[in-house]
Amino acid sequence: MDTVSEFFEASVAKSGDVPAVIFGETVVGYPELNVRANRLARRLIAAGVGPESLVAITVPRSDQLITAVLAVLKAGGAYLPLDPTYPAERLTHMVADARPVLVLRTGSVAGLGLGVPETVLDDAEFEAECARERGDDVTAEERPAPLTADNLMYVIYTSGSTGVPKGVAVTHAGVADLVSTQTRVYGIRPADRVLQWASFSFDAWFWDFTMALMHGATLVTAEQDQLMPGESLRDTMLKYEVDHATLPPVALGITDSAGLLPGGTLTSTGDVCTRSLAEEWSKGRRLFNGYGPTEVTVGTSIGGPVEGVRQEVSIGSPWDGSAVHVLDGRLRDLRDGSEGSEGSEGSEGELYLSGSGMARGYLNRPGLTATRFVANPYGPPGSRMYRSGDRGRRAADGELYFTGRVDDQVKVRGFRVELGEVETRLESHPAVEMAVAVLGGADASVQHIVAYLTPAGGQTVVEAEVREHMRTALPEHMVPSAVVVLDRFPTLLNGKIDRRALAERASRTPAEHGTVPLPALVIEDDTGRSASGADGAGSAPSLEELLCGLVAETLQVSDVTPEDNFFDLGGHSVLAAKLASRMRKELGVAVPMRSVFEAGSLAELAEMMAQAK
Repeated sequence: MDTVSEFFEASVAKSGDVPAVIFGETVVGYPELNVRANRLARRLIAAGVGPESLVAITVPRSDQLITAVLAVLKAGGAYLPLDPTYPAERLTHMVADARPVLVLRTGSVAGLGLGVPETVLDDAEFEAECARERGDDVTAEERPAPLTADNLMYVIYTSGSTGVPKGVAVTHAGVADLVSTQTRVYGIRPADRVLQWASFSFDAWFWDFTMALMHGATLVTAEQDQLMPGESLRDTMLKYEVDHATLPPVALGITDSAGLLPGGTLTSTGDVCTRSLAEEWSKGRRLFNGYGPTEVTVGTSIGGPVEGVRQEVSIGSPWDGSAVHVLDGRLRDLRDGSEGSEGSEGSEGELYLSGSGMARGYLNRPGLTATRFVANPYGPPGSRMYRSGDRGRRAADGELYFTGRVDDQVKVRGFRVELGEVETRLESHPAVEMAVAVLGGADASVQHIVAYLTPAGGQTVVEAEVREHMRTALPEHMVPSAVVVLDRFPTLLNGKIDRRALAERASRTPAEHGTVPLPALVIEDDTGRSASGADGAGSAPSLEELLCGLVAETLQVSDVTPEDNFFDLGGHSVLAAKLASRMRKELGVAVPMRSVFEAGSLAELAEMMAQAK
């Protein structure tokens, strides 16, 4: 077996009555899911989809999304995920660059209107057309061309250092080794339940998808607000009795581990898994630590099970069919006593990745592809390796460790961000002359981008206007949480901007930022006097005041007022989950997660809280 459709159809043949997908109260069995996908695949083939055809999919989390992806792959095509919450400008670039032959969407998602044919999957007439198609497996003869492991499977866009996002083109070639690694490491059984947590726009989504459907297990998915880190995520995992989950450290850091995944597995990925997280989450379940950029088929190495953490958590050893080389600037293996290694193992170098899961390259970017996907002197003739930009080392026992980056790429709450793309957008604002973006925040849950800039030609820079300018082109995790206007940038002796000084400033502790403390509760005794002993001299803080204090502590900012908007202050989805959890635990008020997003101001949110009490 070489392709996703072949692995899935093998799962169908041995699935029995095991559910394939659970979405809310909807349960879809393997036979039903296969029939749905086959019928849609035949409509796609009739529309001209086949090997090397790219189909854009903009469908919310649902069993219908799973059907759409399977159908595209069964037809022989490749899928391009489009997040409907992304700014229109970014979606327009992705579609114009990738040139899909078709867009699949549901009626709840607005049409893109970009000159590409669009099919509405839940349109009654189209559903009737699908129902008239055969439901048996699509055959090779039905496709317009042969489907092989070398054909395109998906294109995922990631942040670009030049200011333009780039599409990574991945083929089916790495699927067999991905499935083999999942089988060897996790031992997935047909009765197991796998959480679908990652966004469709990222390759971790494909990991969850294959971990369930290529092994005859059940894929558990849910609405976005039910998967927000913290109480919502915990409740969802408990409700559906999830056995396997892959989550970033930022989600683990604000979610209570007690009772989750009993006897199951957890894979931490997307960012550095700290010792404290490993110590907490390795108890009662098997914990693994995954590593791999978008330029390979999801990942390239995995460490674990993590036990008795005494030092940093490793990224383990390569997947089946993969290799990780730790090389110096002349592409020499640092274990071979090359310059800089001082003849010992464990020296740091750049991580170069090779193997079956290597991406084809960057879509329509041959120059960039040539600089990052280079000749592999350690493989067979003609083979390539990917220059990851990650630094790492290999210990004496062969375990690999990630140690940082060689460039300005950062991770923000598990999302890969090229700061150059943020800076390019900042400098496109007419009031901005020059901009520098840095990563701020003391830990993963509060990490954010801080923008430092100088005004152009005596113009006045309004932070709210700059942030709105950013929102029209960049996804939420790339929009700076703070905009700081400077008269001039700090410089080094050579005249270059001192980025380290700016980064240190952005990462100050809450005390250094002047964080507003949570207002003290006034506790009254049974005589009605306050704890301070002053009759009627003090009054308990209002719900608004308590909420403003919580927000100030959560966002590590000062001067929070009821008129402020949580997200304008620098809030984001993870911090919203953290705030909701603190509201429930410290104030005894539980409001739906969507309330934090819908409230126009903290005063409105306080009113919602009052109604919920």
